[in-house]
Amino acid sequence: MPNEQAIRFARPGGPEVLELQAVAVGEPGPGEVRIRHHACGINYIDVYFRLGTYPQPLPGGLGMEGAGIVEAVGPGVMHLEPGDCVAYASQPPGAYCSARVMPATHVVRLPDGIDFETGAAMMLKGLTVQYLLRRTLPAQGLQPGDHVLFHAAAGGVGLIACQWAKALGLQLIGTAGSQAKCELALAHGAAHAIDYSKEDFVARVNEITGGAGVKVVYDSVGRDTFERSLQCLRPFGLMALFGASSGPVPPVDIGLLAKKSLYLTRPTLFSHLASREATQAMADELFEVVGSGAVKIPVERRYALADAAQAHRDLEARRTTGCSVLLP
Repeated sequence: MPNEQAIRFARPGGPEVLELQAVAVGEPGPGEVRIRHHACGINYIDVYFRLGTYPQPLPGGLGMEGAGIVEAVGPGVMHLEPGDCVAYASQPPGAYCSARVMPATHVVRLPDGIDFETGAAMMLKGLTVQYLLRRTLPAQGLQPGDHVLFHAAAGGVGLIACQWAKALGLQLIGTAGSQAKCELALAHGAAHAIDYSKEDFVARVNEITGGAGVKVVYDSVGRDTFERSLQCLRPFGLMALFGASSGPVPPVDIGLLAKKSLYLTRPTLFSHLASREATQAMADELFEVVGSGAVKIPVERRYALADAAQAHRDLEARRTTGCSVLLP
């Protein structure tokens, strides 16, 4: 199947290394499926792959989530058939394309009522929030009324987390880099929002919690927030570092955890998506909370596939809020 289009790059670098190329897409092999994309999700992890922070064989593609229609299934694929409307968050990278052959393990049917743009925008981010709020929990668990701190609360993951936390009865304290982004987090369900460009978030968390601290910090920022985030935790609290948009955290002196007997974890989505059954169970919970209206997926920006480089410029410059998609 020649004449398909895909974003490819041959060397690590800035957005300028991304090129739109004609590619041939063949038939799916055992355990594989061919999908024609109607929308492709954009995530900060794509920047890490482009920069080489997360190495991959080159030349290669980008993109970890998408939504579209199944065109063909390979031998051994029992849960999908041609014509199914589907979405996925999956490795290997390669979702920035008009069509692809890929492993079927992480591909799930989209329920009626969830369109392709929403599906493409929500899978990686929504499943990330699912494993954080539902599976990455402090020793005491989380109960309604508990405070949690969530950095980058106005981003794609953050806005889903604000809504889902509210649905669970949690008091989410979100941080963001401007007053406008703080207002956006509040509008999506955050109980409190801290503009870290103007406020000391440690002092504000202490004020909000009456000096008790939060049970858990969910941190995708990394280097710029890590040590101060530890100061926000109550005794036996959990530091969940799930990204590093400001850069990797330097080697950690675990003695920092001793004062309050803190827990530290570095979870990843694909550790949780270890099987088709686990993927389906997590997706079912995401579909339920979206289908109920408790969580709405904010698709704020749409780009043509050929404009992937501009999408990356906007993402790295923090000009985006909510979710963005590429449209083949």
